[in-house]
Amino acid sequence: MIVVGGGEVALRKIRLVAEAGAQITALAVEFCGELQAMASASDRLVLLSASYSRGHLATFEHAVLVIAATNDRDINRVVSADAQSLNILSNVVDDPDYSTVIFPSIVDRSPIQIAISSGGDAPVLVRLLRTQFEALVPAGLGKLAALAGRFRVRVKSKFLSGSDRKAFWEEVFYGPIAEQAYANNLGRAEVLLAQKLAATDGFSTGEVYLIGGGPGDPDLLTFKALRLMQQADIVLYDRLISPEVLNLVRRDATRIYVGKTAGDHPVTQDNINQKLVEYAQKGNRVVRLKGGDPFIFGRGGEEIETLAENGVSFQVVPGITAASGCASYAGIPLTHRDHAQSVHFIAGHLRSGKIDLNWRELVQANQTLVFYMGLNGMETICAKLLKYGLSPDTPAALIEKGTTDQQRVFIGDLTDLPALVRSADAKAPTLIIIGTVITLQRKLAWFNLE
Repeated sequence: MIVVGGGEVALRKIRLVAEAGAQITALAVEFCGELQAMASASDRLVLLSASYSRGHLATFEHAVLVIAATNDRDINRVVSADAQSLNILSNVVDDPDYSTVIFPSIVDRSPIQIAISSGGDAPVLVRLLRTQFEALVPAGLGKLAALAGRFRVRVKSKFLSGSDRKAFWEEVFYGPIAEQAYANNLGRAEVLLAQKLAATDGFSTGEVYLIGGGPGDPDLLTFKALRLMQQADIVLYDRLISPEVLNLVRRDATRIYVGKTAGDHPVTQDNINQKLVEYAQKGNRVVRLKGGDPFIFGRGGEEIETLAENGVSFQVVPGITAASGCASYAGIPLTHRDHAQSVHFIAGHLRSGKIDLNWRELVQANQTLVFYMGLNGMETICAKLLKYGLSPDTPAALIEKGTTDQQRVFIGDLTDLPALVRSADAKAPTLIIIGTVITLQRKLAWFNLE
């Protein structure tokens, strides 16, 4: 490998590739003291005192990679052009457009390695991320990985089922064996691992995780939701699950779409209930991923009732429901001392062209109304509230695709909100909020401001 440059930047690159055992030739007019010290201590680093000129690279017969690390951009680009003409990989420091290779930032817990790259667009951000990963990843992780490697063949011989092997290793990596390895008690960790392998004959892994996926922003997922999503063999997900949330499930998990829209139920609820039972009884860990919270208009109760009747183990992980998530991102507090001392969550979808609700209860003062699934019935909702006594100038809002970068907030009153929303061609998912708390939105809005 050839490095053109002899200063601090070249030093950083040389340190990185030297750890991989590369044979390095550095070319520069002069070299910093640390490079000279490195060359004196290693026969893998050779320093050549010379300035670089066009065509110079061709004199190095066995070069497979060249790094241009001078403080002269023109020279760096000449090096890049020479490398490309000779079909040699090149990296130009701080100039990704002239590089055919980008060096990632590496968190090294050998044999575990984490590489982070922005493609050269944001190297400072990459360094910040590396610092965070260095703090998060235990120093002993490499020792645990090496221990697992020594037992890999034995585990594979004992557990013929891939799901059993996965379950075994997950218990190892989340339990006391891992803790002993992190504490550098490798002998004790190895004894515990051998004992566990001898004592374990198989696993009954079939289980269902009913998980609230929140309103769209993946950062709103709970830690438990993310952990269980990473353990899933099969994921059944709804229409309201955002692509960003879905991408956080285990990469090799089977994904099954079971979404329903108004008037279009290609997969019935009974069918979903039975699929959960069938998949779990076959030994799979099944994630049922729902938008918002599974127990707030999510029919989660029906699903786990079926699981309980069939003796299937399950866990429920709450999620941030659309009302709190979307209202917060829109800058609308659902309760406020001066406006509302209670809040109603209401299913606002039409059934046979009607919305059958206790409208008299909903027109009381000092409360906030939140209508889920109310886009199609918005005109009916506003008309009924007017009919039963709410003032025409009662503030009303509709939030479209709340908590995502596509969020739009429409503010009006009971008389003009439907026309405002229809003219803007708003699409589901949406949430309707009605009450005087909406008057605070202009002051409190904070997300996705233009």
